[in-house]
Amino acid sequence: MRKNSIKNTRINGEVQKELSKIIREEIKDPRIHPMTSVMAVEVAPDLKTCKAFISVLGNEEAKQSTIKGLKNAEGYIRRELARTLNLRNTPEIRFILDESIEYGVNMSKLIDDVMMKDAKSSQPDQEEKSGDGREE
Repeated sequence: MRKNSIKNTRINGEVQKELSKIIREEIKDPRIHPMTSVMAVEVAPDLKTCKAFISVLGNEEAKQSTIKGLKNAEGYIRRELARTLNLRNTPEIRFILDESIEYGVNMSKLIDDVMMKDAKSSQPDQEEKSGDGREE
């Protein structure tokens, strides 16, 4: 099975959906932040391993404790996946902290700041040009 085959894409989607449900509804670990989401899942073509990209809305301490909590609950999560999904092999899950949303928000903020500075710096130039044209 190729990496981007239709079957692999479908399996990735199902694993992501079930993993999100398990994290949101079934795990009661206080280390796992309530604003945790599964951004993407990459299941290997042989169904042996799985990378789960996790995004946590919070500070650095909340992110690290969430990843530790998920790694501790990995056996339970894998067992629940095996129970809900009918796969030949239940993949071994590696949780990876995904900071792409935070990076995008920071980049957007930087772009907005630059745009505001540019607008403020060009504003006095336009006032000088819009005068009556006489020099005193």
